[in-house]
Amino acid sequence: MVRSGLAVGAASACVLALAACSAPTNSADGSTDDGIVLADGYELGGYNPIAGYGAAGEAKMYDGLLKLDGGEGLPGFEPSLATELPTPNADATVWTVPLREGVTFSDGSAFDAGDVVATYDAILDPASASEARSSFDMITDVTALDAQTVEFRLDYPYSALPTKLLIGIVPSESVATPGLAAESSLNTAPIGTGPYTLVDLSPDRAVFEANENYFGGAPNVKKLTLLYVPDDNTRAQRMAAGEIDGTNLPPLLAKTLDGRDGMSLTANTSADWRGVSLPTNNPVAGDKAVRMALNLAANRQSMVDNVLGGYGRAAATPIPEVYGDAYEPTAAYPYDPSEAERLLTDAGWVAGADGIRVRDGVRAEFSIMYNASDTVRRDLAQAFASDALAVGVEVNLEALSWDRIDPRISYDATLLGGGAEPYDPDTQAYNALDSVFLNPGVGSLYDNASDYSNPAVDAALETGRTSLDPAERDAAYRDMQRAYIEDPGYVYLVFLDHTYVSKDSDWTESGPILEPHSHGVTWGPWWSLQTWTRQS
Repeated sequence: MVRSGLAVGAASACVLALAACSAPTNSADGSTDDGIVLADGYELGGYNPIAGYGAAGEAKMYDGLLKLDGGEGLPGFEPSLATELPTPNADATVWTVPLREGVTFSDGSAFDAGDVVATYDAILDPASASEARSSFDMITDVTALDAQTVEFRLDYPYSALPTKLLIGIVPSESVATPGLAAESSLNTAPIGTGPYTLVDLSPDRAVFEANENYFGGAPNVKKLTLLYVPDDNTRAQRMAAGEIDGTNLPPLLAKTLDGRDGMSLTANTSADWRGVSLPTNNPVAGDKAVRMALNLAANRQSMVDNVLGGYGRAAATPIPEVYGDAYEPTAAYPYDPSEAERLLTDAGWVAGADGIRVRDGVRAEFSIMYNASDTVRRDLAQAFASDALAVGVEVNLEALSWDRIDPRISYDATLLGGGAEPYDPDTQAYNALDSVFLNPGVGSLYDNASDYSNPAVDAALETGRTSLDPAERDAAYRDMQRAYIEDPGYVYLVFLDHTYVSKDSDWTESGPILEPHSHGVTWGPWWSLQTWTRQS
């Protein structure tokens, strides 16, 4: 589970002091006919895979061992720095990966197995204090069998390992000295094998140029300029004024620009959910009857229609329909406020004189925190609070920064987002629901933020991650959803479509891909910028 839009994670310390960090400065200002300028709502910098940057494979400066293959539905995997897909042993605890020869990093050094070993070792090293570390904790050892072959040894069978091979590889020299990932020079001066290199960086602008020696072929879009423009309305105004070629915008705001002056709205399907955590140790939000009632009281379709402008789908679990046979269509909640009221009354929550329910002297009232800068979370939180009030539960909304939310997340509810690595059901659901994260020191604050525990859900998640049989895995995830829906720990609200506005052009793009939680301009129409061609 991820709290924010772009995976800058532990690199925030460097981002906040960006002007003082080392960065390349050898690019001329201005754009060319072969370049594009995009405005992003997320801070620039933090370009360090060791800190978790680009874990879903979106980084333009890096390549992973694997890459996503695009297309409709759930993407598959293709070799990138690997020459073929990884081969597991019989119980999926040892995976072997052959590597490309003749690849160089942007600093001119040669890529080999030692760089793969060093990258993963650095992610797992406690000295890095990487926010991504828990996502890779199934890996116990990465070994170079020879210069062009690596072997991953795992602590337990793990069928979803390909999802962990999307993150970018860095040269071993760049991580030779252990230290905090947030303080690494890679945050502002990335060294990768990718199709673009960073040539200029300031707090409000990053310039990337095509890597003419890229092993996959030099990109036709020769220059990419990213501008940091945090305010949604300002990005929309700059788009309308023709100052930029594209940007990410909330859906209702994006709609206002669709079709204007050669601009088009693009809405890409994602596995990015929004929902309300209901911490177990909160006397109201943790009550099972309240949890079920709130799931029945939430008018999800109204939220899709009115908050998302139709760009999204209702959510009841973290598993969206795009997962095919792993999706359980019956795992859904009807909008039924009358049944919600009956459940509350039967559980002893009786309406008081002001309409708010009370049980044993405890008022049915709790707080929901949401990130103050996120207008979609704000609007979803307001809609949810209205639905809850209609059945006698008072929800107080608090717009806060993440550093103020963090200390309270285990007691107060939070409007959260998830789906950071959505290319397998395991990485979509395990961190959100498995009770292993109740143990001290396991995962992050945002893993299973409700402190939810359900043995049937745990058992199904364990089968899903350890089995190599696709049919068995699909059945396990359907079982998980059926068990969860009878005993919810969150109120999952919606899956978002990510909305972008861009100038119409004569570039031929590759088409959309299922998007993760991160939805800045490294995704959208530009996720495969390096493959674009000019229309003839």
